Amino acid sequence: MTVTSGHAAPQSRRAWIIVGMMVLFMLINFADKSVIGLAAGPIIKDLHLTNEQFGQIGSAFFLLFSISAASVGFLVNRVSTRSVLAGMALIWAISQLPILAFPSLAVLLGSRIALGAGEGPAFPVALHAIYKWFPDDRRAFPTSFVSIGGPLGIGLAAPLLTWIILTYSWHAAFGFLGAIGFVWVALWLMIGKEGPLDARHVEAGGAGLEHVPYSMLLTSRTFIGVTLAGFAAYWAVTLAVVWLPSFLVKAGGYSPIATGWIVMLPPMLQACLSPTLGYLSQRLLARGVSSRISRGVLTCCCVMLAGVAMMLLSKSTGELVQIPLVMVAFAVGSVTYALGPPLIGEISPVHQRGAMLGICNGTFTLAGLIAPWLMGHIVDVGVNPAQGFRDGFMFAGLLIVAGGALAMLIINPKDDLRRFARREAVAAAEGVPAVQT
Repeated sequence: MTVTSGHAAPQSRRAWIIVGMMVLFMLINFADKSVIGLAAGPIIKDLHLTNEQFGQIGSAFFLLFSISAASVGFLVNRVSTRSVLAGMALIWAISQLPILAFPSLAVLLGSRIALGAGEGPAFPVALHAIYKWFPDDRRAFPTSFVSIGGPLGIGLAAPLLTWIILTYSWHAAFGFLGAIGFVWVALWLMIGKEGPLDARHVEAGGAGLEHVPYSMLLTSRTFIGVTLAGFAAYWAVTLAVVWLPSFLVKAGGYSPIATGWIVMLPPMLQACLSPTLGYLSQRLLARGVSSRISRGVLTCCCVMLAGVAMMLLSKSTGELVQIPLVMVAFAVGSVTYALGPPLIGEISPVHQRGAMLGICNGTFTLAGLIAPWLMGHIVDVGVNPAQGFRDGFMFAGLLIVAGGALAMLIINPKDDLRRFARREAVAAAEGVPAVQT
């Protein structure tokens, strides 16, 4: 993209303001997710639920989550991200309010399903918005900041939401989050703006290709590998959101207050780790290191490390061992959400990028539909709740390591782009317009 010097500085400032709003957007998103886990004890007690039933409530959030992520991904290819983001945040805020007035199982289920439908597209749409401000070789660093908005939402909100739950009630915490959502919408409508990078700019993504059939994009090595790594990491994310507080209380013996502070630690680690590795990845790319290494291998190593830590956590005792393992197991793998999306953006023509980010997000977040319910089932059939949690975390660790290792072997954006270019050359030689194939 070419800009005059007089416009470069204001555009740069505006770009980082948009990044800041997307960080807050994701912070609220994950605070909305995490409140269910922080309120697990009172909800189970008040509504007379088993662990498996509570796990089903956690999974209900993801019932429409993936479908919404993919469908809205196609929508933002045609509609401004400013409008879509405002509409999504408004749905979040409205869906929380019924719980404040009618705290029942039916209302809780309906609210979580509606909230999941509204929050499903959040991360890919937020990235699509900032990618309109940053070219491909400068995306890893701002992406890392957006990706830490989620863990910050868990970490910063956990002590406050715990205090609201213990001082007032669990449904008051849901109402508080609804109010915060309305405040963000008002700010966004005043500040939000579309970025200048569009399909006319080669550096926007897709190596200058006009169009690639979705059948090729969705079966590309990079898309499959990034989705596998994302699925593995998201298994840990959903366990952290729904079950980590209960594990710390029932298997670790920590008090609810102590649990609220411990839950802060993985997000704080991720808040440091994601920008650091995002910057490192960007520097490696600038020095000529392939994106397969600087983005793909780096993120997959983090996913596998998180899986190993989770397996060790399942066998650990004592806070000096457990707390560091909790931090690594539930923080390090999430680096994939800083380095994975730039890989998708790298192989996707810009007018297809929103859909590809949405489909990727919608696919890997299917882990959220399975993991909470499966953990609840394992806890219920275990010898006791503490052992059930340990068995569940051992299984999760094995799955996460396997997902990271397989993704490392598969991801190869350079190979995918060569394949896309060959296909476009053949289509051009045959006189077939690229957009019709």
